[in-house]
Amino acid sequence: MTPNHASQRHLEQPADNIAIRGPFRVQYPEIELAQLRCRVNAAKWPDKETVADASQGVQLATIQKLAHYWTTRYDWRKCEAKLNAFPHYFTHIDGLDIHFMHIRSKHEDALPLIITHGWPGSIIEMLKIVEPLTNPTAYGAKASDAFHLVIPSMPGYGFSEKPTTTGWDTVRIAQAWSVLMNRLGYKRYVAQGGDWGAIVTDMLALQSPPGLIGIHMNMPGAVPPAIDKAIQAGNPLPSGLSDEEMRACMQLSFVYKHIGYAEMMGTRPQTLTGLVDSPVGLAAFMLDHDACSLELITQAFQGHPGGLTRDDVLDNITLYWLTQTTISSARLYWENKLSFFAAKGVTIPVAVSVFPYELYQAPLSWSKLAYPNLIYYNKLDKGGHFAAWEQPELFTAELRAGFKSLR
Repeated sequence: MTPNHASQRHLEQPADNIAIRGPFRVQYPEIELAQLRCRVNAAKWPDKETVADASQGVQLATIQKLAHYWTTRYDWRKCEAKLNAFPHYFTHIDGLDIHFMHIRSKHEDALPLIITHGWPGSIIEMLKIVEPLTNPTAYGAKASDAFHLVIPSMPGYGFSEKPTTTGWDTVRIAQAWSVLMNRLGYKRYVAQGGDWGAIVTDMLALQSPPGLIGIHMNMPGAVPPAIDKAIQAGNPLPSGLSDEEMRACMQLSFVYKHIGYAEMMGTRPQTLTGLVDSPVGLAAFMLDHDACSLELITQAFQGHPGGLTRDDVLDNITLYWLTQTTISSARLYWENKLSFFAAKGVTIPVAVSVFPYELYQAPLSWSKLAYPNLIYYNKLDKGGHFAAWEQPELFTAELRAGFKSLR
């Protein structure tokens, strides 16, 4: 059964159905893959950029190499096999069918953990960490390091149903995650997130549902609100900032000036119709998330893979194309009324991992203020915005260490 067909059948379920349905397999008809290749081959190309770097956006050579690989060597069936190595389920929450992977460890005392992806990510970001987290003894760790994993697709993303009305913001998603964990029978669990997943996880922590005992962040909302507002407005910063804090301010200033994609999705998501029609346009838009990730991806298509391979990148883009979630995922930016990076007032136990190529490196001083119950803080020497995807071994080690005191 394909996810598209499954979704149509789920909509026939009564709204009060609280059953867990599945497991389901991911399998798209060959005709959809053939149509995708035809559209990529028929792409009309822009003129080459007039600069020697990526300061005007995704370079023509990069997107052309991506398109060539997409149509000649890329195999979506390998991604389907990776996805189908783990069980997928659906359940109806607050009017929507929510898709999630649920992988229980063989170690019964494992700590339940719900992980939330972001944009332009998906559950594919998490595939490399599933086995090390659920089966730690096979990876040189201890049985006491094991987790039971719940990895949902946010509404409008991946295989989850697309909202047809307004209101599905990070607060509502967090409420749905609380229902999901309760429905799965978890009375004591932790949560993790980066990108949108970080904000959803912050909101879950603020709601403090019974059973949630702590969270881990790799893009923490740690910026003092007054500083966050000053940076966005271009106003003077307060005096007395440390070198580490000033560096974070400079990073945030750069981010706020270079997130045109977020401004577009946050104000006019429906205008992105062309991305639904053109897989090459969609790919270029998704690649241009942040400068460090774009450089990493560019190197991969130049034959020098670092944390991400060409297949990694195209697995994720192809998922967006096949699920037709370009616009529905973009609407989360339109729904959002919160700062991406400002502190939210979380008081439950928090672990923070700071990766060097994240959008900003949260200083320890800010993290302590934002999370007064900070139980773990660590700076790493490699890894960026898509940490679980790029550096799965480091990310896995961080989750083990970050949550150790809560077991």
